[in-house]
Formats: sequence, structure tokens, C-alpha cells
Amino acid sequence: MRRRRLLTGGAALAAAASLQPALTDTAQAASPATPLPSGAAVVTVLRRVADQWIGAHTDPGDNGWANATFFSGLLALQRLTGSPRYLAYARNWAEKHAYGLNGGVTTRHADNHNAGQAYLDLYEIEPEESKISAIEESLHRMVYTDQPDKNDDWWWDDALHMAMPPFARIGVLRGDPRYWQKLYALYDHTKRLEGGPGLYDAGTGLWYRDKRFLPGVPGGILSPAGKPVVWSRGNGWVAGGHAKTLKALPPAERHTGEYRDTLVRLVTAVAGIQRTDGFWNVNLADATHLPGPETSGTSFFLYGTSYAIRAGLVDRRTHLPVVARAWNGLVSTAVHPDGFLGYVQNVGDRPESSQPVTYDSTANFGVGAFLLAGTELARLVGP
Repeated sequence: MRRRRLLTGGAALAAAASLQPALTDTAQAASPATPLPSGAAVVTVLRRVADQWIGAHTDPGDNGWANATFFSGLLALQRLTGSPRYLAYARNWAEKHAYGLNGGVTTRHADNHNAGQAYLDLYEIEPEESKISAIEESLHRMVYTDQPDKNDDWWWDDALHMAMPPFARIGVLRGDPRYWQKLYALYDHTKRLEGGPGLYDAGTGLWYRDKRFLPGVPGGILSPAGKPVVWSRGNGWVAGGHAKTLKALPPAERHTGEYRDTLVRLVTAVAGIQRTDGFWNVNLADATHLPGPETSGTSFFLYGTSYAIRAGLVDRRTHLPVVARAWNGLVSTAVHPDGFLGYVQNVGDRPESSQPVTYDSTANFGVGAFLLAGTELARLVGP
């Protein structure tokens, strides 16, 4: 894989200092207190959204990253509700693909490992080794046999959601810390790009999608107003990946503290730039850059923040209004009466991707993000 060009000296310092002013410009005054829903009310909406998707998709679809994100959310809801319908739908999907991975067991691509999250969920419900043999062999190859010293596979921030949790969970399942060591090596490369600056902006706690968006890179991508591009869903993938990984890892694992602190920084940063309607801008650093509502990034921020509150990582009183605004904004703006979920930016890598985003724009991974978020919120607020 081609090595990345690193910024050094004055360019590195300029990059590190360039994002905060743009974020300050996007901050809004806090909206009036928003009531928290009950857990029962949240579950009612989640069921309506899940049922609408399942009813409209009798074929459960492929096992790519996008659809796997939907099944991650559906299985989170299944664990909360015990629904046999959701379990059967997910089981049928996994069996259709023989619990396999795109690219086979030799794949190193994080997107292809995302299906392994749902397979691990199904294994936990109904343990059968065949359900996780493909994801386990693929990760085992990366850890032990196929270029085990190669750690530059995760070059974009979405990869953290797709592949961090399977490494964490297989390590727990097999009692093998080598999976956690490999996880951190891959993560550290993405975060710091071998000494950086990496995709992580330490000054703000936010992440750039990939090296094309780093400030100071010749020909780098900026918004039409000349501001940095800090993609909402890209940061949402990061929040989701950290939350899922922390749920799996033992508290004493040597890197758990860093993952925890990084999630706290991200959750705290986005709390300060949430819109008054509960959503987040598709470009977190430029409120004028395609300023309409967007569901997928907002859902992942709701998920990560709800988890952080529930785990005691952030102040409950400070962050409960954030999740209340996000949930109520999503339900009142994006959820149709029949459960169709709108305002989802479809597949892409930046704010301009798959535009325009409208009331009738949806996608499987957006529904999955919403189900993950609502399930975490329901557990937080209780019955």
C-alpha cells in the first residue's frame, strides 16, 4: 500500500490549529430544555422503523458493510425486545451468505469485516462455531500469519466502526490479547499516521475522513467557503466504533483508557456544536455547507453519547439534553408516520456525496444507525 505523505514542522502546527475556529463558528446557543422520552416510547418508534424496513425488503440483501450495519442495529433491538421476528430475519440473512465475508477469509478490508459483528451477535444468541469461523479466520490471519506486522489497512475513519469491534470481541471470546494488540496497532496508525498529524485532530477531538481532508495538504479538500471538511457521518462511524469496542473490552485492557478518553473527547466536542433542531451539520466545521438535516451522522452521535452517559464516562446532567434533542429531532423530522426513515445521506465519503438529502432519502446503514441509537437511549432512560 502506498505510504502517506506526512505533514511536519510548521505545516503540522498549522493543521492542528486550523479546525477550532471553524467549529466555534458552527456552535449554537443551547435550545430550551427538551423532554426525555420514556424507554417504552423509544421502543415503539424503533419497532415501527424496523418493521417498515423489513416489510419493504423481503430479500434481506447482501453482506456488505452497509447492510451489515443495518443488521447490527436490528440485532441490538432484538436483544432489547426479544423479538423472534427480528432474530429470524437476521438469521435468514446470515444463512443466505453462509456466515461468510466479502472477499473471503483472506480479506484485510475493514468493510468486509463489518458483517462479522452481526455474526458474533447471532453466535451469542445461539452459539454455533460455524457462525463465526469466517470472521475469526480472517482476523486470525491478520494477527498471526498474513503479514502480521502490516498495520496500515485502516486508512479512512469509517474503518474504525467496521473492524474495531470484531477484533475486540474475538479477543474476548478466545481469551487471546494478541487480537487486542493488533487492534491497537491498526487503530494507532489510523489515528496518528505514523507520527502524524493523523486523522485525529487532538485539538478538538474530531476526526478527518481520510488524508485528503487534512488541513495543509496541497490540493486538500475544503468546503466551498474555504473551511475544513469534517464529515458528520465519518465522525459518527468513529463514535460507533469506539462505543462498540468499549462494550466488548475488559476495563483493564491496556488501551481501553485511550479508547474511552477518545470517545469522551468526541462526544464532548459534538455536544458543543449540536444544532437547535437536534441534528448535526453534515460538515461539522461549516454550517453553510449543505445545511439541511442528516440522519445517519446524528444517529451515531446519539448512539455514542447515550453509551457514554450510560457508562458513566460523561456528566449525565450535561449530556442528557443532547440526546433528548437528537432523539426528538430525528423522530419529529426524519421518521415518517409509517416508519420510513428519511434524511439519510446515502453512500459517500464527504458532505457532497449522494446529495440532495431529502425527507425521502434512506439507506440500510442509516436505519441501522438509528436502531443502534434508539436501543442505547432506551437502555439509558429505562422503562
